[in-house]
Amino acid sequence: MSPGIYVVMGVSGSGKTVIGQSLARTLGVDFIDGDDYHPAENVRRMAAGIPLTDADRAGWLDALAARIRQSREAGTGLVVACSALKRSYRDILRTAAPDLRLVFLAGERALIGERLAARSGHYMPASLLDSQLATLEVPSPGENVWTVDITRSPSDIVQQLTERAAT
Repeated sequence: MSPGIYVVMGVSGSGKTVIGQSLARTLGVDFIDGDDYHPAENVRRMAAGIPLTDADRAGWLDALAARIRQSREAGTGLVVACSALKRSYRDILRTAAPDLRLVFLAGERALIGERLAARSGHYMPASLLDSQLATLEVPSPGENVWTVDITRSPSDIVQQLTERAAT
């Protein structure tokens, strides 16, 4: 049995990178941050406060799917931090690994806004939070999703996910 492939998803500021890195370390698998796969033009747009369109995201999603496919074909586990806001985006990722597990980091707008306001060194401005929330299509149970409440500590969240992964 090969290790699992996980996509830690949610809006900017929900904790995808922190949770994803820790989960990957705990599971002993590679971690990739979807932000690193955005082309320079996407980063420029977001940094300027311009929301991305589906067309802007297409190449990015294809690149992430290719990396997921590579891991699946190699039989290695992988944790990907990726907003994956729409079902259609998640469907693109699933073409690479139909059995991938979604980890949806769910939280209230106020908490996420506080996190974004306190964050420094990231190109994604807090002003795009409402756009991301408007775009977000909450995953349905049929999408092989674990929904996690982000009010819990990162270590508690990763412990819960690790326990679920072991079953």
